[in-house]
Amino acid sequence: MASVSTILLAITYEQEWAAAKSVLTNEYGYRVLVANTEKKALKLAEDANIDLVICESSLEGESALHVLQQCRVICPNAMRILVKESNGGNKKNREAAERAAIYQFIRKPIDAEQVGMVVKRALEAAELSRRHRLISRELKLDDDSPVFANRPGGKVSADCSNFEKLVYVSESMAELCNIAKQAARTDLPILIQGETGTGKELMARAIHFNSNRTDSPLIVQNCGGISDEMLHSELFGHVRGAFPGAISDRLGLFRAADGGTVFLDEISEISPAFQVSLLRLVQEGEVKPLGSDRVYHCDVRIICASNRRLSEMVAKGDYRQDLYFRLKGFELVVPPLRERREDIAVLAEFFTQKYTELTNVNLLGISNDVLDRLQLHPFPGNVRELENEIQRMVALASDGEYLTSRHMSEEFSAIIPDTSFKASYANLPLDGATLKEKVESLEKHLVTEALRRLRWNQSKVAKELGLSRVGLANKIKRYQLANTG
Repeated sequence: MASVSTILLAITYEQEWAAAKSVLTNEYGYRVLVANTEKKALKLAEDANIDLVICESSLEGESALHVLQQCRVICPNAMRILVKESNGGNKKNREAAERAAIYQFIRKPIDAEQVGMVVKRALEAAELSRRHRLISRELKLDDDSPVFANRPGGKVSADCSNFEKLVYVSESMAELCNIAKQAARTDLPILIQGETGTGKELMARAIHFNSNRTDSPLIVQNCGGISDEMLHSELFGHVRGAFPGAISDRLGLFRAADGGTVFLDEISEISPAFQVSLLRLVQEGEVKPLGSDRVYHCDVRIICASNRRLSEMVAKGDYRQDLYFRLKGFELVVPPLRERREDIAVLAEFFTQKYTELTNVNLLGISNDVLDRLQLHPFPGNVRELENEIQRMVALASDGEYLTSRHMSEEFSAIIPDTSFKASYANLPLDGATLKEKVESLEKHLVTEALRRLRWNQSKVAKELGLSRVGLANKIKRYQLANTG
């Protein structure tokens, strides 16, 4: 099923846009996010996967151009539309079109049907532009690039899936994101677990923006390294005089996020005493500020994250079992990057595009030698480590270059890819007249080579080829392969 396009409305008066918003959501089926300040507009652009931005020229005075310029960097593939007053100057409009690469202008008063048609045409143009970039790059690489010469599958495909800012092609991430999308439609607490740098906060933000709480705030709190008193004050609030330095009342994040979502990172680090307070909130929705006798009720959706397995902590007696069961209405485990290596290439491409936009460098692409070295790295820092490496490489590159191993840090450039196996089938003549026969010929060769290299260790061969033991056994039988020593 095709993903729904997301429109960001950066507007001053939402009521003025009610008819246009209705057309965009009800007639065209788009998802519409609304921001009435520059700060909120840019935050939404960072958190959600935006396809098109509509910004009023009157937003916070003179900030519309700045918003659109920043969106050009934050979400470079999003189309940008400026809404101007009926008496707006042409010179200023031309300047905006150049500096923020604006696709179209819309004049006030707002015509809902016109907005819908302009948005539809803009998204169609964006899709045509995306396809043109892919085709142009493939032709460029085929014709001009010695980096990809004589290499099967030498091009990096930009086709991938997105769950807001999460980018992936692997089956494990696709399955995880499908579950997350289903969980987002409920109000159950969600526990996200995974190693540092795997994208747990991005997952939490994606869930929030795919829930029915999108129009309410998402507030983030890291629970690691904070005293109980301070954490209680941050989340539950306090009254004046509750402790030294409490010179005024504090609302607390749970009450501030009423109707929205609170994301608690490093939830494994909270003390047993604070676990009791959090359990009461999860069970009853009750918040009691420090120093107050009054109990408040708030409607918040809680998403927690931990890089330690809470089930193991419960088994050791280090975490309350009742709180653990309450928090894991849905339990999502984000796999480390080393277990989904098929995502490395698309992530590298994504980060390259992101940082070339930020640095305004025009790069031709990523060499396969770089991708080979990335594939062999264990990535203890996961996606965050990969992003840092790509950011560093882009900073060292010049216009008109490919990213090659000379741009890599010492740790990565020291990796020596094994190309012997790939060379063995780079120019393999495929037997058979039909496509089916040629595919079977290639499959037979790949299975045979893997069995030979791994000395017929069928467990290792099955894992390398992404097969089950039974599936591998069926292929050995089908192609009549035999261990000749």
